[in-house]
Formats: sequence, structure tokens, C-alpha cells
Amino acid sequence: MHHSLAIASSIQETSENESANANMFFEVELQRDVKINATNLDKPVSRRFILACLLDNLFKEKASEDHGYFLAVTRLKSIGKGNVMDESGNTVFTVVFTCRTFKPFPGEELQGVVRYISQHGVLLKCGPIRNAFLSAWKMSKYQYIPGKKPAFLNNELSKIEKGVVVCFLVLAVRWINASRDFEMLASVDADSLGPVSLPGSDELEL
Repeated sequence: MHHSLAIASSIQETSENESANANMFFEVELQRDVKINATNLDKPVSRRFILACLLDNLFKEKASEDHGYFLAVTRLKSIGKGNVMDESGNTVFTVVFTCRTFKPFPGEELQGVVRYISQHGVLLKCGPIRNAFLSAWKMSKYQYIPGKKPAFLNNELSKIEKGVVVCFLVLAVRWINASRDFEMLASVDADSLGPVSLPGSDELEL
């Protein structure tokens, strides 16, 4: 399927009906042009096949700067009749659907799993976001402890180490177009923030 399907270059997105759901989760209405190769048109194309193509394309697209990461198609609203693109017989179907997405914003409190530690800070994984950077400057109550298992430790013996779930405040969010990913800057400089579990726990479930 990956070799025979693609999204047409003209993509339209509508956000008028975008509504917030649990802060960083959204339900958005989107429109995509799904191209079906002529080799798959020897018999009538079913809605299920078009939906499968749409899901495959969304998996490749992964995320958008406006809406965040695509998590699930929640409703298929309409499928166009199909327009033949060229002499090859390839056909484009315009699909309108609603999609559940995840996009963080500055000021939100999230949880992530520590995946890397250095004296400069910590990298956290939060759902589909692999790079949430918690700088040593933004955990001022913690001291860096080097060694085979480096960690940050505070006076109450609260430890931030690899595998620990950390509750953090989102300071900034940046979209990386090349990888179609978001990166975040984080802080734990508040009483309600910091490690919340032992190694091996999961971060935000999506």
C-alpha cells in the first residue's frame, strides 16, 4: 500500500470547527485528497479501502503544525465521487473527516519519561513527542549526580533519573518541519512539579 498510494499535493484543512478536548487533545475537521492508482480501480472502490488509504497517508504525514499529531480518525463525513487525474487513470477522492489530535501548548502541565540525562539537563518523552528538554537551569532545586547512572537529586532526596516519570510545565513549543515533530522546553521549578513515580512507569498515554 505504501508504494501505490499518496496524498495529492493539494491539501486543505479547515479549523473552524476545532474544539478543545482535555487541553492538549482536539477534535478537528480535516480534508484530504487521497490518490488511488489505476491498478486498484479494476473494480469499484469501497469506502473501507479509501479509509485504509487515508489512514496509511495520515500515518506517513504524522502531524501538522496547526493541529498537532494525528491520533485517530473519529468520523468519516464524506467521500467525493473521484476525479481522474491524468491519462494514467489515477483517481483522486476528496475525503472530509474528523480526527483526534494531540498538540501541547505553553503553560500546560504534562508528564514524560526521562530517556536521557547529562549535566546540562534531561530529555523527556511525552506521548509522540520524543524531545522535551528540561534544562538544569529549570530545575534549580536539583543537583546533578554523575556516574554510571547519572541523576538529578534535591534536598528531599527526590531523584530524576532515566525511566522516571516527571510532571513538568511546558515553557515553549517548537515545530520542526523537516521531521514533522514538535519539541518542547520544560520546567519543574514549582512545588507541584517533579518526579511522580519509579523507573519503568509509562508517560502520558495517547
